[in-house]
Amino acid sequence: MKKISVIIITKNEEENIFACLESIKWADEIILVDSGSTDKTVEIAKRFTDRIYINEWRGFAKQKEYALSLTLNEWVLSIDADERVSDELKIEIENIDTEDVDGYYILRDNYFLGKKITSCGWNNDYQLRLFNKKKTKVNQRLVHEGFDVDSNTKKMKNPILHFTHTSLEKSIEKINHYTTLEAIEIKNKRKVGSIRILLRGFSAFFRFYISKKGFKDGFAGFSISMLNAFTSIQTNMKVWELKQKEKMKVNEEKNY
Repeated sequence: MKKISVIIITKNEEENIFACLESIKWADEIILVDSGSTDKTVEIAKRFTDRIYINEWRGFAKQKEYALSLTLNEWVLSIDADERVSDELKIEIENIDTEDVDGYYILRDNYFLGKKITSCGWNNDYQLRLFNKKKTKVNQRLVHEGFDVDSNTKKMKNPILHFTHTSLEKSIEKINHYTTLEAIEIKNKRKVGSIRILLRGFSAFFRFYISKKGFKDGFAGFSISMLNAFTSIQTNMKVWELKQKEKMKVNEEKNY
């Protein structure tokens, strides 16, 4: 059995962190990097690990790079505070093949307001989460950051449980944050205008509700599809806003 380090980055996750850490307390090492929680996140985490580090927020990728640099073991599991390692996955991790494989993709079972979602593309949500750190790099995306392994990978059979949407209010807060980052990332790659923004919003809804069969999950599938439409519209509106600010700045410099 290989020794496993687990890395987690947090900020104000007191509602999630106990269940998360309880699910990985079997790990040989737990590294938690917190970016200044003002709730009980750190206090709760101290029940499970003394490897807690406070690090000023520098973005998702930089926080995970820092956490990774603190690990002592060669094999690392990356998990978010709103995720749980199932009992079956724990056993599978404890028996991984490390001879010919340097990374494992793990399926996430995603829950929306307590309901497990089997459509909207959420049923095929594999993420590279378990890996040999010597063969792995953190990609530098502002949002949807992740890990890249430059050699052989496999898929694990058992899932991580992901309780990402526990209320619509929190979902909208998260969307607002992520769309800001995505708009910055794609600003120079996308043309925007009223019609384009509307069409992309409609397209996002129908893609998730019809093509990805969101209708199979009832009102939850409808809500997810609407949130994806909202995400698309908000992202593109923020791209437009960024472009407008650039134009205003150029004009101001010319006038000056």
